[in-house]
Amino acid sequence: MQTDQKLSKKIWIPYCILFFAVWSLFHFFVEGWLDRTIPIEWQNQLLKSGVIKNLIWTLPAFCLLKKFEADAVVKPQALFRFNRSCLPWLWAFALFAIYLIIGAYRQHGTLQIQSDFGLGDIIIVLFVGITEEMVFRGWLLNVTYSDQHKWLTIGSNAVLFLMIHFPTWIMDGIFISSFTSFGFVCILVLSVIFSLAFLKTKSLLLPIGLHMFWDLLMFLFY
Repeated sequence: MQTDQKLSKKIWIPYCILFFAVWSLFHFFVEGWLDRTIPIEWQNQLLKSGVIKNLIWTLPAFCLLKKFEADAVVKPQALFRFNRSCLPWLWAFALFAIYLIIGAYRQHGTLQIQSDFGLGDIIIVLFVGITEEMVFRGWLLNVTYSDQHKWLTIGSNAVLFLMIHFPTWIMDGIFISSFTSFGFVCILVLSVIFSLAFLKTKSLLLPIGLHMFWDLLMFLFY
């Protein structure tokens, strides 16, 4: 067990470097080719979000968690259990809905579903919560968290979560504006909320659900 604990402390940093490198290369060199090759949106997203993202994100993270479960706050077998401690956190869904619906109404002067919302968006929503929460909460936060350095580990996790958005922002041409508009703050706050939900409930189901719900409302109204 001590050997596994020492190894897990050393492996998560190389993991992050390799993970960020692979995901950046995918965005910069592969995603555009896939978009040209598979123009049908739902098929495109099923491949990118449902297959490729799970292979790069979910599968390695879960395998590493199994390997170093001795260090984990929540063991792999308990990761997807719904327990009573999740119930008090259901208020967060209502808070997300109120915040985003009011924001959408103020921004557009009305509240209506975006005309381009479709099956491709639904596929993204279904997989984004699973893939991203498995990596950042189920794996990284799970094996690096300690009560003695609670906010350091949560804060570091939030910075890493922010950084994984950089390749997308660069390709979409919004990297600079995401900082000048302080839009990046929302990513950090959401990461802290997801991390606290995970640590308080000892389940990945709640962060996944909150993550999916936030993205669904964003696709619907923004």
